[in-house]
Parts: sequence; structure tokens; C-alpha cells
Amino acid sequence: MARNYDLSGKGALVTGGGKGIGRAISLGLAECGARLILASRTKEELEKVAGEIKAKEGDATPVVTDLMVSEEIDRLVETTIKTYGRVDILVNNAARSFLRPLMDLREDGWDKIFDTNCKAAFLLSRSVAKIMGEQGGGRIVNITTVGAVRGGAGMGVYHASKAALSMLTKCMAVEWAPLNINVNAVGPGLTKTAFSQPIWGNPEVEQMVAARIPKGRLGEPEEIVGAVLFLCSDDSNYITGESIYVDGGTLANT
Repeated sequence: MARNYDLSGKGALVTGGGKGIGRAISLGLAECGARLILASRTKEELEKVAGEIKAKEGDATPVVTDLMVSEEIDRLVETTIKTYGRVDILVNNAARSFLRPLMDLREDGWDKIFDTNCKAAFLLSRSVAKIMGEQGGGRIVNITTVGAVRGGAGMGVYHASKAALSMLTKCMAVEWAPLNINVNAVGPGLTKTAFSQPIWGNPEVEQMVAARIPKGRLGEPEEIVGAVLFLCSDDSNYITGESIYVDGGTLANT
């Protein structure tokens, strides 16, 4: 899929960049000329994506990072600046969830989901925003979900964490607008990733779920990328604090 935005020379940091939507976003940013720091806990996945980018003459550096550890977040930012001298784009894509009814969810499960999906995004964004402010501005894009604005059985804490991230997006946008930092969110609908494989891996279940989506099918990771690139481009200079839902009409049909 051809990407038309020019992000040449931009330093970009993508968390959860080794697979699924994060991989697609990383490849899209690289295709537009951005230089990538790819972060996740899995070295092999990161190196594979970095290799794909380099094979197309792009620039990507994998950095194994546990976002549950604040010292590793600090090291990730330091590595980004040391490698590229600046950070213009941050995509908070890393996320965690468990398919558990709220009655059965353990306290440490709640903490792991909120710490990854919301707290880590806050800590990393704040650290990066300090640098962006000194540089004269930047773009932060938080990956949320349609679940941020609708309930869901078995995914309650995931939805709650993403709703918190959605509100955090607005608050960061307001506070950091004077620093010329735009903060927005992209909320995918049900997308074909390893995370949702139990659904689309069963043809009958996939057909049942797809029937409730106006587009009649699940999304592909590559279809999420355009909204992210738009929010990282000059075409969105006056947009901050907003969420774009890429969901095939799911929310319109709720």
C-alpha cells in the first residue's frame, strides 16, 4: 500500500512494534521516511521488523524494553535520542489484555493491564514530551480501541484501561498544546492480529462477528496505518485531543 506523507528525517518511536498493528505502523512510518526505534519485550520480532525496514533502505533500530519498568522507559528514550538526536513522533501501541470475566480477574491482572496500557503510555509520553517541547514540537498518537467507548463481556478491564488512555489523550493534548505537541488517538475496531486470532481463526465465529460490522468483515492491520500517518503529518497541524476510530462502521452501528 503506497504511503504519500513525507516524514523524511523524523525520529519516531513505536512501542509494541514487533507484530500486528505495531508492525504495520512501523512499516508505514518507515515508508514515509521516518527513522524508527522499535520497542517491545520480544527481541526476535523486533529484529524481524527492523530487517524488513532495512531491506527497503529504511532506518530502524530494535530496542528490547519492558514498559512495566520505569527505568527501562527512561533508557528507551535515552537510546532514541542517542541514536537519532531527536524524537518527533511517539506511537503508544503496546497493550496487554486477558480474556477474563470481571468476577474472575485477579488484582495483579488488573494492575498488569492498566500499568501497560495506561501508566506506561503516560510515563513514556511525559518523558518524550519534555524533549519534544525543547525541539519545538512533535506528535504523540495513542492506539486505543472501539472498546474505549463501549462495554464488552470478558474484556472489561481492557476496555476501562483504553477509556482511561482516551481521556489521558485529551488531557495531554490540552496541557502540551503550548509546546506545539499534538496528542491524538486512533481506535481500531476488531482487527486481524494474533490478539484476535481466537475469533477470526474460527470461521463460524468470524462470520457471526463480521455480520455486526457494517463493512461486513474484520479490519487488517495495514488499514489502521493511514489514520496514524495522517496524525503524524502536517495535514493534521490543527488537530489535537481527538480520536479517530478505524472500525468499518462498528460504532456507527452501535
